[in-house]
Formats: sequence, structure tokens, C-alpha cells
Amino acid sequence: MRARLLLGAMLALGACAREPARIAAPTVPHGAGFVRIGDLDRSVPIGSWWAALGDETLSGLIAQGMRQAPTLEAAAARLRQARAGVAAAQAGLAPTLGAGLLYAHARVPDGALGGSNGSLDLYDAGFDAQWEIDLWGGKRRERDRARAEARAAEARLADARVALAAEITRAYVALRGQEARAALAARREAMDAQLLDMTQAQREAGTVTQAAVESAEARLGATRAERARIAAEAAVARDALAVLTGAAPGALDGLTAGPIPLPPRTVAVGDPTALLARRPDVRAAEARLMAAHAGIGVAEARRLPQVSFMGMLGLGGTGPGDVFDAGRLSTLALPRLTWNLLDFGRGAAEVRGARAGRDAALADYRGAVLGALQDAEAALARYGAARVEAGNAADALRHARTSADLERMRADGGTIAPAQALEADRATLDAEAAEIARREALTAAYVTVGKALGRGWDVKPD
Repeated sequence: MRARLLLGAMLALGACAREPARIAAPTVPHGAGFVRIGDLDRSVPIGSWWAALGDETLSGLIAQGMRQAPTLEAAAARLRQARAGVAAAQAGLAPTLGAGLLYAHARVPDGALGGSNGSLDLYDAGFDAQWEIDLWGGKRRERDRARAEARAAEARLADARVALAAEITRAYVALRGQEARAALAARREAMDAQLLDMTQAQREAGTVTQAAVESAEARLGATRAERARIAAEAAVARDALAVLTGAAPGALDGLTAGPIPLPPRTVAVGDPTALLARRPDVRAAEARLMAAHAGIGVAEARRLPQVSFMGMLGLGGTGPGDVFDAGRLSTLALPRLTWNLLDFGRGAAEVRGARAGRDAALADYRGAVLGALQDAEAALARYGAARVEAGNAADALRHARTSADLERMRADGGTIAPAQALEADRATLDAEAAEIARREALTAAYVTVGKALGRGWDVKPD
């Protein structure tokens, strides 16, 4: 009768340890499309965003970074650690089995054990097993929590891949931009040197004052200083790119100069629902929510009675041959029931803490969803503006070149001095510098779009 009452009480309490109700995932607030998509392609993006830039050198650097960047190595190690935790939690559901072999020798006073030499030998070989029954599902919830944490670690690794590809591309674009500015500075220096020669010739002819010569020399000195600064910035960008790919500074000094890669004409962005399913940071937040969700069941189960069994099976005696004698078999079975009947509210506090942790994880998840949508919308808006700016800069450069061509024709016809035509050519360099900056900004904005859309997370090292 008492056993029945105890079993009934345990089953009633077990209802408190059931898995908490499922949590509804946040929905996309504003329908099926992005607000700031503009005239971009609404189809689902396919593949890695950097492949669309069509730069084999960049793709090779990203592949190198995926293989040997320290940030990815650390994230991969944490993923292996989390997966080991899953295996340990799964093993916790099964009994543990151990084996042992014992030999003991004791010396006691003569005659105390009936022997003549006052010594005793003991031999024993056997097995022992222990098993805690997962009566309330606490160990299963612990396994679920470990699995969710492993999924979060996997998503963090994917997020690290996305971030690394974006950082490598930004550094690469910055390097190509500095190389373009360096070439521009070399042309500017040559023009300034030519203008100085013309000004000195005019001074000797008496058509200009010495102040004009001093001004031309100062401008040439400033251009040379600017060229040195650009060269230093290019070296810094090259070293930053090397470190991002897992190499030492200076490893990319032999990299051949190349143009700034430009985005494709058509950029597919998809829809918010696909974005949330694709972004690693959102998936990591969801996994952390599931881990906190499972933690409630773990805390609930700890408040209830725990039933475990321990058993031993052994052979042994006072002689070595006794460990092979089936007649000396000994067994022991020990069922055990433990229950913290009075813990002064500690268990209830743990449950409340677990529920609060779940609520915090849910808020973080919703924040991750909204943050992902905000990132995407901001990236799309800035990319649209960057396209307009790049187009305007290209138009301004074309107009500046046309104007310089006209000035050169006038100089050839003798209507203006050659120095004036050279000044027009030099002014064109300012338009070229602005166009380089806008091209660089356009590709950087495209990188931000790719990262915001969560593309490239599934790329694995070659």
C-alpha cells in the first residue's frame, strides 16, 4: 500500500517535469518582401556572393582564409567541443559498466586469523554497473540542451565564415583602391613636374614671377608626400589582408596589382523569410533559445525523486585460483531512491532562474531577427545609394575628360598656353580620384549586402 502511494505521488510530481510548451518563433513583421529592395532582383540568391565579383585572386585569398585563418580554427574547435558534450550527454542515459582486478596482502598478529604466519592474501575479479533511471526526462532534456548548444556553435562557425569572407573582401578592395590611387599619384607627380618645368621656363622668359615657381615647387612636393602616404597605406592594407588569410605580414608583397572588382549588374536578394533561415546569427540565437528551453526541464527534473541501481558481480578468495572458481561467485544489487524533500526553495529557485533564462533567450532571439532585418534593409538602402553615386562619378569623369580634350585641342591650335591644357589634364585626375572612391564604396556596399543576407556561410575549406 505504501509503495502504491509513493508511486502515485512520484507520478503526480512528474507532471511538473514535463517539457515546457513550445515557443512560437517571431514572424517577419512586414510581409514577404524587403522595404528597401529598390530595383534589385527579388529571386533567391545562389552561391557565394564574392564569386559574382569575378576576381580569381580574391576567391583564392578567401579560400586560403577559410583553410587557415585563426578565427575559423578557434570556432571549429569550439564546435568540436560542443559535439563532444552531446556525446557525453547521450552517454549519460546509458548504464556505466566497470571492471576491476584486486590483489591484497595483509600481515596481522600470529594466530589472529587462524594461520601460522599471521598473513592473508585476497584475490578478486569482477564487474560493477551503475544506472540512474531517467524517470522524469531530465537527462533527455540535458541531451537536448547539449544538442542545441552544438547547433549554436555550428551557427557561430558559419557566422565566422561569413564575417571572414566579408573582411577579406573589404581589405582586398581597399588594397586595390590604394593601388589605383598610387597609379594616379604617379601621374599627378609627372604632371606637376612638367608644370614646374614650364613655370621655370616662363620665369626665365619673364612672363611669370618667382612666386609662381615657388608655388609649383610646393605643389610638386605635396604630391610626392601624398604619393608616399598612399604607398604606406597600400602596404598596411596588404599586411591586413595577409593576416586575415592566416599569413604573416609581408606574405602578399608579391601580389600583382589589379583593378577594383565591381558587383554584377543583377544582384539577387530574396525575401526576409529566406534571410532569417539563412543568417547564421539568427540560427545561433534560435539554438540558444532551444538550449534555454531544455534547461527548464533539467531544473524541474532535479526537484523530483531520483532512482538508481548499482550492481556488482565478482569472483574471488584467498588464492589466485579462486578468481576462476564459479563456486565463489558473489553478487550484489543495490536499488537507491534519493529525494531532496526539504531544500528550502533551492530547486524552485533554479526552475525560476531557468524560466527567466528562457525568457531572456527568447528576447535575444527576437532581437536577432529584428537586427537581421535592419541590417539587410540598411545594406540594401546604402547599396542603392552607392550605385547612384558611382554612376554620377563616372559621368563627372567623362565630362572632365571631354573638357580636357577640348583644352588640349585649343592648346594645339595655339589659342591657349600648353600649361593651361596641362592644368585641365591635372583637374581630370581629381575626377578620377573621386570615381575610384565611388567604385570602392560601391563594392564595399555590395560586400555589406552579401554579409547582411547571410550568404557564404556554407562554404567549406578546400
